[in-house]
Amino acid sequence: MQHLRLKQQQQALMQQALLQQQSLYHPGILAPPQIEPIPSGNLPPGFDPSTCRSVYVGNIHSQVTEPLLQEVFASTGPVEGCKLIRKEKSSYGFVHYFDRRSAALAILSLNGRHLFGQPIKVNWAYASGQREDTSGHFNIFVGDLSPEVTDAMLYACFSVYHSCSDARVMWDQKTGRSRGFGFVSFRSQQDAQSAINDLSGKWLGSRQIRCNWATKGAGSNDDKQSSDAKSVVELTNGSSEDGKETTNNEAPENNPQYTTVYVGNLAPEASHPT
Repeated sequence: MQHLRLKQQQQALMQQALLQQQSLYHPGILAPPQIEPIPSGNLPPGFDPSTCRSVYVGNIHSQVTEPLLQEVFASTGPVEGCKLIRKEKSSYGFVHYFDRRSAALAILSLNGRHLFGQPIKVNWAYASGQREDTSGHFNIFVGDLSPEVTDAMLYACFSVYHSCSDARVMWDQKTGRSRGFGFVSFRSQQDAQSAINDLSGKWLGSRQIRCNWATKGAGSNDDKQSSDAKSVVELTNGSSEDGKETTNNEAPENNPQYTTVYVGNLAPEASHPT
């Protein structure tokens, strides 16, 4: 009953946000979404969004100005501040609201919408210190992910291993869609190996997933905002580079450079408790 009531509230908020934004739609500027919005955003392990009032906006077209960005996001609620960081290929930015509800509406209704023909990515933003440093962890490469799979869904699948520290889906900055693969990090090499052994070929929703060791440097962040914006960082970074995997036989069990496992064929039904 409580789950149904929550779902109805989310649908009502979504409808309200869409009505608020109708005045902003203009051919070539802000178009209806081409991909499904993420109801709760992609939340990293341990992240508490209850007091979060800021969102990350990625894959912003070069013609978008800071005033325009603020105008678009003001459609879901009063904006306290807006910052646009320009990059050569595509820019990114952060929008700070006065209340969490407005930020949640922005994620629900603006993620995937086209600004000047380019889909923007909207997600929760958080202080860089809130995410664990996984640079020394053991990672596996996860491939054949369905388009609906988020970081949270991927993490839910592997969090049965207690040392699982992070999970990320890679995104195409040109289309705003998943590239179909991701990475999962573990504090324990044994857990990473167990995940590969136990979950490869297992059914998750409507698809079988496959897992393998990732090669060093197989993935990279789109905007590298952790270095460009020290106070806030996007939850789901993504990559425009193709991921790489090795066969299980090629990954030395005691080689610490192999720290990511690959998980593929995740189904839309996969979910992540936040």
